[in-house]
Amino acid sequence: MAAQKDTLLARYKDMFRIRRFEEEAARGYAKGKIGGFLHLYIGQESIAVGASATLKPDDYVFQTYRDHGTAIARGTSTRAAMAELYGKDPGISRGLGGSMHFFDPANGFYGGYGIIGGHVALAAGAAFKSKYKKEGTVSMCFFGEGATNIGGFHEGASLAGLWKLPMVLVCENNTYAMGTPFSRTSPVEDITKKAAGYGMASDRFDGHDVQEVEARIGAAVELARSGGGPTLIEILTYRFRGHSMSDPGKYRTSQEVEERKKRDPLKVTKTQLESLGCSEDEILALENQVEEEIADAVQFAEEAPPARHDVMERSVYAPSNYVYPPVGQP
Repeated sequence: MAAQKDTLLARYKDMFRIRRFEEEAARGYAKGKIGGFLHLYIGQESIAVGASATLKPDDYVFQTYRDHGTAIARGTSTRAAMAELYGKDPGISRGLGGSMHFFDPANGFYGGYGIIGGHVALAAGAAFKSKYKKEGTVSMCFFGEGATNIGGFHEGASLAGLWKLPMVLVCENNTYAMGTPFSRTSPVEDITKKAAGYGMASDRFDGHDVQEVEARIGAAVELARSGGGPTLIEILTYRFRGHSMSDPGKYRTSQEVEERKKRDPLKVTKTQLESLGCSEDEILALENQVEEEIADAVQFAEEAPPARHDVMERSVYAPSNYVYPPVGQP
């Protein structure tokens, strides 16, 4: 029981870190210090943390534009993550990608992507590389329920099933595709029914319990790593904020949100910790550590130098003095 308590405390700390990071990101956005779009992961932390706990450092992880939580769970520092939101040079994408385009291969995180469903095909490519080179690694791809209607999803899933790729496809079904309820975007309630069409395994469960997320995704990861092929997983979850910071969320009632908050992953985990004999002081001490870390990350982002023009010249644009070769020549 002591080991279980220590493990669950670690999971709670990881989830609380993401929660506080996102809350401070929202504060920075409201102050005008963060520009562009900002999609928060508040309410879904148990998925990123539980899933990351099943992976090895050299596994591949792909995420949508709601990517902060997954990157942090994977090991991205909160300093580098916050600096990226602030458009600063020490950011994880040198301040050039912003909220939607985190990229941290050193921690096995291969992107937030703004094109809905398009990254599923990229994840399948990484899984193909793993199988072809016999790396023993797994490619995990996260996406929302709205992405399951997009061509890139079907192409990636079809190839994953056809070639039995070491891939885990994780649909984070938070019930709304932007502001459109799931009932208006899908002809079937259970997304995992689509798995049969791709010849892959499937699983579907509630994602508010980090321990269950870890166990259920862990089984799919083991299947993929052992050569058993891909799995399509649908995790039922809920975001407590709007689709992005510009979304007031008027398509749902406050009563609906408050009802769903009763299953807040952090509350669920706190209750589990208490049942294991964890004291309020232990939890508070852990939370205070995270508070200090997030405060440090915000200060770091505030004081860091801005994104550099020369870096943009080298990585985003062709240099101004670049001479394009004639057509047909390298």
